[in-house]
Amino acid sequence: MELNKYQATPIQRLSENLNNNSYYIKRDDLIPISFGGNKARKAVLFFEDLILTKSDCVVTYGSSSSNHCRVIANISAAKGIPCHIISPTVSSYPTTNSEMIKLFGAFVTKCPVSQVSTTIERKMDELRAKGYNPYFIQGGGHGDIGTQSYINAYEEIVDYEKSSGMYFDYIFHTSGTGTTQAGLVCGKILHGDEREIIGISNARKNPNGSQVVLESVNSYLLSQNKEPIVSEAIVFIDDYVLDGYGSHNDKILQTIRDVLIKDGIPMDTTYTGKAFWGMQEYIKKNHITDKKILFIHTGGTPLFFDKLEDLNDER
Repeated sequence: MELNKYQATPIQRLSENLNNNSYYIKRDDLIPISFGGNKARKAVLFFEDLILTKSDCVVTYGSSSSNHCRVIANISAAKGIPCHIISPTVSSYPTTNSEMIKLFGAFVTKCPVSQVSTTIERKMDELRAKGYNPYFIQGGGHGDIGTQSYINAYEEIVDYEKSSGMYFDYIFHTSGTGTTQAGLVCGKILHGDEREIIGISNARKNPNGSQVVLESVNSYLLSQNKEPIVSEAIVFIDDYVLDGYGSHNDKILQTIRDVLIKDGIPMDTTYTGKAFWGMQEYIKKNHITDKKILFIHTGGTPLFFDKLEDLNDER
């Protein structure tokens, strides 16, 4: 599997016209690595660092539905590198992602959420004792490397705007572990842009949700000798998390149907479909009209198939 620089992901116009806005979508789900998505974009940089540090196995963390773990397991398998995943028992159930993780031969260690940190430390020590040089990737690709990957995505957006003569007033996306939003915010700061970067949370609530994004932004800015920012610069919306991670409602299912039928783009109920619905609700609530809006499709295509039966139910 080649992890060389891939082409910028496409931006396409959507049929959506809510409040007379123009809607576009950046197709990070089309990154040509294991169904793409933001986790694939981040993984490319993590594996570049893994090679630089001469590491020979990977340890990471995530649930059975984790897109991050699927991508890391796939790249590890392609490179012949052992992959160890620490997974919380509370969210351990069969998904398309977990089946693919099994296919890739990753070693999954399940434990209670309260024991995740100690289990990771124990696994790292165990691997070192066996002569490995393990490389740890935080769940979801958290950290400055993950942030850098979405600064790169922001550069792609700016290049698109220069070539098309268009300027996006808003950029919406799913916000989870925080580095996707942090990278976009850092990109905006580095370019001195005025647009709104709005993260629609899929699970976390404020103030913790926005604080995690802020910490990621400032960690990166300080590493580049830039001034840190204050919390007011982070727009992290937790109004649409419903009952938390993985929860959805009939309106989200209908949103996914609409985008799939009208534009041929699959979304999932945990991340992109939920965020797209949340974006629509936010736009209605805040009376946003006559703007150019970009939504970033951050992946999760395998999870789309987990809910295909729900999407097909009579309505």
